[in-house]
Amino acid sequence: MKAIILLNGEPYEKEIDASNAHVYCCDGAYAWAKHKVRIDETLGDFDSLSEIPTPPPAEVFPSEKDYTDGEIALLRAIEAGYSEIEIYGGGGKREDHFIGNLHLLFKASERGVRATLVTNYAKIFAAEGRIELNGEKGKTVSVTPFGSDAHIIDCDGFYYQMPETFVYGSTRGISNVVTADRASFKTEGKVLVFVNNEEVSA
Repeated sequence: MKAIILLNGEPYEKEIDASNAHVYCCDGAYAWAKHKVRIDETLGDFDSLSEIPTPPPAEVFPSEKDYTDGEIALLRAIEAGYSEIEIYGGGGKREDHFIGNLHLLFKASERGVRATLVTNYAKIFAAEGRIELNGEKGKTVSVTPFGSDAHIIDCDGFYYQMPETFVYGSTRGISNVVTADRASFKTEGKVLVFVNNEEVSA
């Protein structure tokens, strides 16, 4: 079961495949998404939207609240039982919101849900344990520890051998390259994985 969450960051430029997915649209994302993708549910405080969205929201949240619209949507999707979540429009514009959106990936991972933030430039997700990348040969991939140091048990299919430990606060792990159709590594500790769109020759 897959859910899609649309956020009011940098509009996503490519097509969004919403087949077999439930689509949550948060507040101002409606302005860029309404003609791009089917929307099943709108939610938020609508403080950055000048029109009533379709479908109309079942609930309008106060603008002064403890959670962002994106976190409310993420929690709804998790509570509804979706095991895979794609987030679009979560990059660009306000950097503080972008950092917050990365933390949504952490929250989803803690709940056992694979959430991927898809921007115009990369796919980003948080994970631990065995991590596999399929069909990404030639892509630049960066791996950073998320929350604390992360220990690498093994890795295969990358140009650079990963270090035994990704140290929190270090940039080691930036700009590796996938060299195989199926690449994988195993971690003790959570990491953020960035799969960049452009291909490079390794």
